[in-house]
Amino acid sequence: MILACSHIYKSFGTEPVIADGSFHIEEREKAAIVGINGAGKSTLLKIIMGLEPCDSGEVILAKGKTIGYLAQHQDVLGEHTIYEALMEVKKDVLQLEQRIRQLEQQMKQAGEDELSALMEAYTKSSQEFEQKNGYACQSEITGVLKGLGFTEEEFSKKISSLSGGQKTRVSLGKLLLSKPDIILLDEPTNHLDLNSIAWLETFLMNYPGSVIIVAHDRYFLNRIVTKVIEIDQGKVTVFSGNYTDYAQKKAQMREVQMKAWLNQQQEIRHQEEVIAKLKSFNREKSIKRAESREKMLEKIEVLEKPKEANAEMHIELSPRVVSGNDVLTVTGLTKGFTGEPLFRDLNFEIKRGERVAVIGDNGTGKTTILKLINGLISPDAGAITLGSKVQIGYYDQEHQVLHMDKTLFDELQDTYPDMNNTAVRNILAAFLFTGDDVFKRVKDLSGGERGRLSLAKLMLSEANFLILDEPTNHLDIVSKEILEQALNRYSGTVLFVSHDRYFINQTATRILELTGKQLINYIGNYDYYLEKKEELAAIYLGSSQTAASPEPRESSSKQDWKAAKEKQARERKRQNDLKKTEASINDLEVRDREIDQLLTLEEVYTDVPRLMELNREKEDIRARLDQLYELWTELAE
Repeated sequence: MILACSHIYKSFGTEPVIADGSFHIEEREKAAIVGINGAGKSTLLKIIMGLEPCDSGEVILAKGKTIGYLAQHQDVLGEHTIYEALMEVKKDVLQLEQRIRQLEQQMKQAGEDELSALMEAYTKSSQEFEQKNGYACQSEITGVLKGLGFTEEEFSKKISSLSGGQKTRVSLGKLLLSKPDIILLDEPTNHLDLNSIAWLETFLMNYPGSVIIVAHDRYFLNRIVTKVIEIDQGKVTVFSGNYTDYAQKKAQMREVQMKAWLNQQQEIRHQEEVIAKLKSFNREKSIKRAESREKMLEKIEVLEKPKEANAEMHIELSPRVVSGNDVLTVTGLTKGFTGEPLFRDLNFEIKRGERVAVIGDNGTGKTTILKLINGLISPDAGAITLGSKVQIGYYDQEHQVLHMDKTLFDELQDTYPDMNNTAVRNILAAFLFTGDDVFKRVKDLSGGERGRLSLAKLMLSEANFLILDEPTNHLDIVSKEILEQALNRYSGTVLFVSHDRYFINQTATRILELTGKQLINYIGNYDYYLEKKEELAAIYLGSSQTAASPEPRESSSKQDWKAAKEKQARERKRQNDLKKTEASINDLEVRDREIDQLLTLEEVYTDVPRLMELNREKEDIRARLDQLYELWTELAE
């Protein structure tokens, strides 16, 4: 053990940033400290360095060991050049070289009596110089500077003329050259390009000392670290493995915690219902039973609900130009597939500023209407007319507007080439894609991540007529609320399909219900729709379709039978999908084990192209398995 933190406690105000944090670092170990912004990662590094006092606990550094630290923001002072600043780190080596040159001069002029002592000193100094890699000193400095992205032409630049990022790189170079037993790095990749990050990864992987890193670059951490120290709401937890291992274990832990909390909440509600029921019997025996259950409830140690440590999306929808008052006019719209019409002779208008929800049963053609308006498919009959200056922004629930083989960064930059790199990153960050997330391929994203990316493109479109197909699918509650607020602030026009009743109620100013192959218009939100449903359906569809049956019992039983059959069909489909998913998982796991066996064979691990090919296949299998495990969980539930 080279470093230990024992029961560290640190608070700012009343809230603890770190509560009872304990962990240790072994010699040559590479570890990461992770947590959301503001979790206390940089504070912990400062406590280890003694730059920030802790309220209680202690930091123990092994005797005789040295420690170096790179903060997020560095300001290297002085009038040295970049090269001179790094040469300062090798001051002892330069002094030793100067001493050797002096001894050489003295030996030339020394008599026999002095020569023996001078030669002994010269031999000793030369050995020390060699041990300190003195002969390679200048090439080592050059290698570090070039690795960190400095060109030889920049070596002679004055420190005072550098940007903040360049000064941080100089500080990093000085730290790496000083070779302490433990290196602490706070966001070291912030000012490095991809080549420099790759160089730093290699340097740190081969570094003979211990390394503790705070970084949001998950690929960087995956390559380097074998231990992850998480700070989550003050609690410090240690995970073995790289960042991916940590993320998987963290997700599993949270799932277990959430299930335990949900089960307990369900049990509490159940007990409360039983207690209320027992009391309602108003009998002595039942009241005693109720009181007994109440005492049991009081003794239960209520679990705290696991909190999501996610940042929030930032959506700001603003049209570039104002459209005319008449945004959309649809007349006589008819569409069918395989000879059977989905709907016929649909007629409706949408005015500027309206937020219109299209609702209806699955398979009635809601998404088809959106695709027809967007020109993705052609109608069988009818006309679709867009108003003056109308510009459409389309959100597709299947995300066909996204290019699966592009990275997130390229998806935005190719669509909006006038945006610079910083602007693209800022937009992606607003939708929770940070660090190296921006270089993920669209096809590797989860449904929720693709949804956020589609929303980012929608926001950038600056369209004045938004057409949204199930925009809340895969969004968590917080994200839904943010989207609701953005749409309610939006000065343009919105037409959307959704099954989310709360979302519709919060956003819609009008509802179009697609039923009986026709549209029924409700001038209000979902509450208004529920209030007027029977009345307006009778007017639109006619009394024959809405009047009560003369034999209500028979009608009710038929409906129950139909509902039961539909439920059985859904259950059969779920079971079939579950079996297919399990079979796919099994096939991939078998192939994964086969690859593991192949990688142990000498003829494979000595064949670099073959080795890389198998590693790529293994990564693809892992990504596909992650998707299938998620799908299996949804189907099993």
